[in-house]
Amino acid sequence: MAQRPALTPLVAALPPTVPFVGPEAQERDRGGRPFRARIGANESSFGPAPSVITAMRAAAPDMWMYCDPDNFDLKTAIAAHLGVGYHNVVVGEGIDGLLNLVVRMMISPGQPVVTSLGAYPTFNFHVAGFGGRVVAVPYENDHENLDGLLAAVKRENAPLVYLSNPDNPMGTWWEAADIMRFAEALPETTMLVIDEAYGELGPATALVPIDVSRPNVIWMRTFSKAYGLAGIRCGYAVGEEGFIRDVEKVRNHYGVNRMALVAGEAALADQTYLAQVKAKVAAGRDRISAIARDNGLSPIPSATNFVTIDCGAGGDFALKVLKEMIARDVFIRKPMVPVLDRCIRVSVGLDHELDIFAEELPKALKAARG
Repeated sequence: MAQRPALTPLVAALPPTVPFVGPEAQERDRGGRPFRARIGANESSFGPAPSVITAMRAAAPDMWMYCDPDNFDLKTAIAAHLGVGYHNVVVGEGIDGLLNLVVRMMISPGQPVVTSLGAYPTFNFHVAGFGGRVVAVPYENDHENLDGLLAAVKRENAPLVYLSNPDNPMGTWWEAADIMRFAEALPETTMLVIDEAYGELGPATALVPIDVSRPNVIWMRTFSKAYGLAGIRCGYAVGEEGFIRDVEKVRNHYGVNRMALVAGEAALADQTYLAQVKAKVAAGRDRISAIARDNGLSPIPSATNFVTIDCGAGGDFALKVLKEMIARDVFIRKPMVPVLDRCIRVSVGLDHELDIFAEELPKALKAARG
């Protein structure tokens, strides 16, 4: 057998895993049988605004051209929308792509990175990819533990800490004042990443006012959730101009495709549609919560486009419920770390998808209980 070219020791040591197994892969494993309800990936089943689709259709003939590597029009629109400067904004391939850049910039092999145990796994994936050491702080009362995160940062002298608000996978949130106190207590040498992927869907009081004079805080948002553009892969980060300039040193300048730039700009311009989606999401959360209570389960209050449901009998039982729902062609997910693993997580879907969820959940619970 021929000798293979050598990988770096870091990459060679990484496990052959990815953060998520998508519904498409699950359908392939099921012999191609499609899910009847796709309510597990926290996408927006409502899709983008009609105005966005119109803009994308109009732009389609120009897709043979490279994108503007400066992302000028979208950056300008984001800056105006948020009331910050053009040079305070960087656009990337969703929050996932931006997290990759920040970890690359901040973490050398062996350095500690603080996050919450069970929080968004793609962040940990990037930390491992650059050789960082994840320091995970358990949740407290289904919230990310701000005091615990702060203590871990100080104990480890960590250069980077990650916090999602509202939170994935639990859907809970902190008020902006609490996050601001946390940020102010951090060492100046620690960068705080605030992941606000679900920020448009929660209470306005949870959004931390963006202060671009802070060199150790970066805000990240996306068009994947409330704006209904998960498949387009476009997000943005906002922060102090010097740090954003440093991001530009390592950014893939042709990484955000031309269609994503068109779609993002059109989505920002249609805040009327965004308000409609927010109302539909709130109604969907209420319905999922009611279905859970009707089946003797406990929904956790959510500020996202999903509801995390306490199944009440530990992780093994919740896993059985998940598998039974999958077997009934209902795609949902669940947290997997201890304590959080007692839950399943259900995304807001269209009415007919929630009808299916309501029909199949009692059957899955009965089968899981044996």
